Amino acid sequence: MNIVVCLKQVPGTTEVKIDPQTNTLIRQGIENIINPFDTYAIEEGVRLKEKDGGKVTVITMGPSQAEAALRESISLGIDEAILLCDNAFRGADTWATAFTLSCAVKKLQQYDLIICGRQTIDGDTGQVGPELAEMLDIPFIAYVGQIEEIKDGYLRVRRMVEEGHEILETTLPAVITVAKEINVPRLPSLRGIMKSKSAKIDTWGIRELGVEESMVGLPGSSTQVIKIFFPQRVHQAEMLEGNPEKQVDTLIDRLKSAGLC
Repeated sequence: MNIVVCLKQVPGTTEVKIDPQTNTLIRQGIENIINPFDTYAIEEGVRLKEKDGGKVTVITMGPSQAEAALRESISLGIDEAILLCDNAFRGADTWATAFTLSCAVKKLQQYDLIICGRQTIDGDTGQVGPELAEMLDIPFIAYVGQIEEIKDGYLRVRRMVEEGHEILETTLPAVITVAKEINVPRLPSLRGIMKSKSAKIDTWGIRELGVEESMVGLPGSSTQVIKIFFPQRVHQAEMLEGNPEKQVDTLIDRLKSAGLC
């Protein structure tokens, strides 16, 4: 079985800066990590390979430093890694990101299951997984908490919902986004670390994907951030004086004047 895992490298800090020209995150010069939700996707892909055989390929779109995340994924058991890196990809929203990923998956040709984390901790939208499935015209299941069976071109999963869970079955190929309940991600092995250091990372740009610049990055995005700002919080308080009975009477008067009682 050919499994594709999509991951994203995200800032490992809450102190991020915004590019005033594009209103996108400035990722250079800050610590970056694999998106925590994507570590569950990596682990599930590796577990399926260990159980049923096959190959796991990981794909990420980002600047050149995202190669570090790919090498880390190889140390965790991933077989092959592809970096989608091109200045034309900069400023992509979820739509343009999903489109670029879909072009990369199509270039692979052989894929049975695509696994994504349920969302990223920077954008926090959870949109790339379902958009990717739509662009590939294949089934999609979100919030997968357990893969129960893969057999004869069918996939049966346990999907997390607020009231409990649902058992869903679909044909393959398919895209799923996984919840943290699905597994416990492993730590890299010494052998895996050594393999990751010498592993070949393929880098694909618009030429390799065969797409126009107008279809990716900021020009290909259907949404754009107009302005980013921190909300100003104004705190106003009044200390009530006197004994408890007087404080209660004053509080009631304030509530009545405000139309709250």
